[in-house]
Amino acid sequence: MTLVTGAAGGIGASVARSLAVGGTPVALVDSSAEPLWRLADELAGAGRRVLAVAADVTVSADVDAAVAKVEAELGAIGGLVNAAGVLRTGAVTALADEDWEQTLAVNAGGVFHVCRAVARRMVPRGAGSIVTVASNAARTPRTGMAAYAASKAAATMITKVLGLELAGHGIRCNIVAPGSTRTPMLTALAGDAAERASIEGTAATFRLGIPTGRIAEPDQIADAVLFLLSDRAAQITLHELTVDGGATLGA
Repeated sequence: MTLVTGAAGGIGASVARSLAVGGTPVALVDSSAEPLWRLADELAGAGRRVLAVAADVTVSADVDAAVAKVEAELGAIGGLVNAAGVLRTGAVTALADEDWEQTLAVNAGGVFHVCRAVARRMVPRGAGSIVTVASNAARTPRTGMAAYAASKAAATMITKVLGLELAGHGIRCNIVAPGSTRTPMLTALAGDAAERASIEGTAATFRLGIPTGRIAEPDQIADAVLFLLSDRAAQITLHELTVDGGATLGA
């Protein structure tokens, strides 16, 4: 059974749907209740075994309660996908405290809270696989994205340190680092203009384009996540798999 945070939309929903269609029981966790219930109803209606739990990953008590509920109703958590995330943009000199704090709370604090709660249950069982959806922005500066980049860098390192700490317990921890992906998060920036700028690059912001000439689809990111979760990646841990069409030139 696999728990997916951020399951109500974007990459999280694609991961959850792919897992469920493949026959894996899935716990759907998100703070956006309405789209969460819709996805759960869709998957359950297709005969998939799912459980939807509304929870705020920034609140450790919510996370602990959600994990307990999932294991009580759906079974032991063997896989975890940290896909919950927010994007707040703005230059460092103009960024509001609230935007900085919320971005770090969700993107880094959420990963910490959920990893801690799930890992505590995986350790006695001596098995498990954890994948965090981070970003290529964690390693490549982007103007106006200090909060997002910092939060994803933190999420990346939390996951790698956890992977080192848990390696002796049979638990693997890896990262998928997407580039620009066709999700509501990207379109919220500037719609089609944001997509074109991502593909073509913008010299004024020191941003390279995407060599493959296309934006990633959420299902393509989900494919990478599912691989790292699976037994096919049994000897892979502390790894960061970048899926960005070459946008960061392999950095």
